[in-house]
Amino acid sequence: MIEEQFGKEQEYSWIVVRSDKGPLNRKELEDYQLDTELMEYALDKNERAHMEYDGEADRLLLIFNALDPVKEDNHYETTPLTLIAQGNQVITIVNEQNHYLIDRIRRQLPYTTMTSSYQFLFFILTLVTQEYFPILDEIDREKDRVNGLLRKQTTKRLLLELSDLETGLVYLLTASNQNVLVLEQLRKHPRASRLTSEELEELEDALIEAQQLLAMSQLESQVLQQLSGAYDTILNNTLNENLTSLNIISILLAVLSLITGFFGMNVPLPLSEEPLAWIWIALGFIALWLILARILRSIMNRR
Repeated sequence: MIEEQFGKEQEYSWIVVRSDKGPLNRKELEDYQLDTELMEYALDKNERAHMEYDGEADRLLLIFNALDPVKEDNHYETTPLTLIAQGNQVITIVNEQNHYLIDRIRRQLPYTTMTSSYQFLFFILTLVTQEYFPILDEIDREKDRVNGLLRKQTTKRLLLELSDLETGLVYLLTASNQNVLVLEQLRKHPRASRLTSEELEELEDALIEAQQLLAMSQLESQVLQQLSGAYDTILNNTLNENLTSLNIISILLAVLSLITGFFGMNVPLPLSEEPLAWIWIALGFIALWLILARILRSIMNRR
């Protein structure tokens, strides 16, 4: 499925290809100078962000990581967006996960003054990057909420929520890092020397947005890693304290078993003829138990 739209003064044309609506026929591929290799890039959900330039056809191919706004397994992921600039055409190949971007771009078109296909291409990259920021804000709010609840009570459910946030941020961080590398590569490419000042300005804006996204993603990722590490340490310390308490209890119970074992033997023992001997034995055991508990606890506290 192909849709075509022109700029305000028809300096360029914008072609939108919906790859999830079925394959293109041969005529459509020829009309828009598309080939099977380009369509394979667009259909590959695992394609990493990169750029390719065909000098003979003066065609720039960009694979850019776009946000998938629908959560997958309780976290956000990304999906590749294919962009092609050739002549006065900008071809955007979208799928089911990122076709929402087309509506966002259309809403911004009346407020823009694009005069070339490359300027419009870089404008699209800026909008794609800006879609990440509300999600980062959402992750930041969720992180604060989960952290506040974990401070009150550390539960498995809250730790899993923290893990989901950390997993989703890994996808966003990786995607933003790849996007920055692609834009920096494009900025240093020989084709950039032929861009106009307006096109270069739009490219710089796209690069600045991508770098800001990367910096924010790195910060959020570091904070989540520190939180996760802190709660892992707390859980380990709690486990060690519980094991220590159980060891102390087992030692104290062993003393009781030792004393009762002596008085259960078939040999003469002190107080064996005393009717109330069990009371004195119990009181002596309690006193000994308290003394040993105090000694063991002081030893553990010093450690």
